[in-house]
Amino acid sequence: MPEGRIIRALSGFYYVEADGVIWECKARGIFKKKNLSPLVGDYVVFDATDEKKGYITELKPRKNELHRPPICNVDQVILVFSIKEPSYNANLLDKFIIHVENADIEPIICLTKLDLANDETKIFEKVANIYRSIGYRVLETSKYGIGKEELTEVLKGKISVFAGQSGVGKSSLLNTILPTLELETAPISQKLGRGKHTTRVVQLIDLPDGGKVADTPGFGQLDFQNIESADLSSLFIEFQAYTEQCRFRGCMHVNEPGCAVKAAVSENKITAERYKHYVEFLQEIREKEENKWR
Repeated sequence: MPEGRIIRALSGFYYVEADGVIWECKARGIFKKKNLSPLVGDYVVFDATDEKKGYITELKPRKNELHRPPICNVDQVILVFSIKEPSYNANLLDKFIIHVENADIEPIICLTKLDLANDETKIFEKVANIYRSIGYRVLETSKYGIGKEELTEVLKGKISVFAGQSGVGKSSLLNTILPTLELETAPISQKLGRGKHTTRVVQLIDLPDGGKVADTPGFGQLDFQNIESADLSSLFIEFQAYTEQCRFRGCMHVNEPGCAVKAAVSENKITAERYKHYVEFLQEIREKEENKWR
């Protein structure tokens, strides 16, 4: 039977690319019985039943998987955040980062709407410097072409996902890279201070220099269903240089004496804001874990 990759999913139909041909497929009932759902990015085996139509019969093993956005087998996630319209949300960026880290995918931070920076330029520089010092790649872009060449190079030959808060300009950036896409965009709601969900489906799009990119719906919040409290500190990569120096094995870096991570925060070796987010996320995860066993 033929094999291919799902490049688009919509209303129970999966569009599978195989040898340059797109097949419209549905999933066999066996997946529902196994509590499995095909995702965009899945490599699948399918049974061709009609001209360019068929049924997915098998999912190949995944190397990674994201739930928000729902996609798998990707190389990197481009986390798009604006400084203005909507305002920069540091807490949400760190949530996205740890979810991507947890899926064992490389996160790349893309600060956009540079053309609107003005008085916020210093915030742009501060954010970029913080994450570059940690070890993350940070791009600075706008829909008017600023940073286009660097972003194009980053995407070349990779399977990439664009993700981030609604209205930050993900679709506008993709339109800049590949104008023929003509993806729908919408203005920011002045009342709500955020954008509308102009992207309604997850789909993989071919890039002219090789590779594919996924345009995905934006998300205003993320949960911690797949992250355990014991694993959270390992997802803050700047903590790793200090965890072995903690007095107690399994230190959670909150109330324990002799904690090297807390000492690094007090010495400005770890950003206080990132540590604050760690404590907030840890509390939220612990509450979920406690409720699970009640």
